[in-house]
Amino acid sequence: MQIGNITFGPRPVFLAPMEDVTDIGFRLLCKRFGASMVYTEFVSAEALVRSVKCTLDKLVIRDEERPVGIQIYGRDVEAMVEAARIVEQVSPDVIDLNFGCPVKKVAGKGAGAGMLRNIPLMLDITREVVKAVKVPVTVKTRLGWDLNNIIIGDLAEQLQDCGISALTIHGRTRSQMYTGNANWQPIAEVKSNPRIHIPIIGNGDITSAEDAERAFRESGVDAVMVGRATFGRPWIFREIRRHLDGEEPDTAMDFAWKLDVLEEQLRINIERIDEYRGILHTRRHLANSPIFKGIPNFRPTRIAILRAERYDDLMAILENLRKNPPEGGN
Repeated sequence: MQIGNITFGPRPVFLAPMEDVTDIGFRLLCKRFGASMVYTEFVSAEALVRSVKCTLDKLVIRDEERPVGIQIYGRDVEAMVEAARIVEQVSPDVIDLNFGCPVKKVAGKGAGAGMLRNIPLMLDITREVVKAVKVPVTVKTRLGWDLNNIIIGDLAEQLQDCGISALTIHGRTRSQMYTGNANWQPIAEVKSNPRIHIPIIGNGDITSAEDAERAFRESGVDAVMVGRATFGRPWIFREIRRHLDGEEPDTAMDFAWKLDVLEEQLRINIERIDEYRGILHTRRHLANSPIFKGIPNFRPTRIAILRAERYDDLMAILENLRKNPPEGGN
């Protein structure tokens, strides 16, 4: 599989772009554990054009995480073109256009998945951004606005005709948000369309190595993208990679090893920003990590993790969990 000049190995696995999740510290860990490509948090085109500092900060990337994509969203052609030009200056490997975010503050204003209700504008933005930059431009979108409007078959061809280098499809509609099960059948149909020659990346409900293998086998996609299943679990890429490559699971990845990784993520973010904001960036990962599943009466501890504001307090909670691991210690 190839996107622009980037050549990937067989059955690549990507980290999905997620707001307040895929900061640089988390991306570096996912890359270390085998993510084939990572993406930044999605970036507002309007905020980029206005030079909002916290938005510009999201454009910081490091060579160690390459290949890396920067994803932008917006509903205005000129703003998206200008934002793409700004992004190009930091030399990402890919510029991704977000036409899939379903949350109200984005889609409700016509951006993200809101574009699924204005296909001519979506295509105008895509066409103009592709013309404006030399970096490969890709798109991430959904099956359609709702179950009565599954349009991805025709839309995939239209986006390809705009000149994009790859297309990521989330197997849900906007109206589904993140509920129900992802439907991979329309993704498989896009991939099997003889008119489609760009790589197709499948996304939705990849929560295990077995899910990834099934997605490749049953849909024929060129790559899969993992999103929410990475929360508190950057090592999922090692689990998937070893399984896809026919290797045995890594027995060193026990509870203590995984807790070490989460503590490292916390330290990375504190050193990168500051104590308070570094903790804010990491608490969601800690509280939602599957390694704590099976610990009796974990809810009060989870609340304490989400409320912690000092490094010493948070580390004390984690070290207490280290002394009292779930049964099986994995």
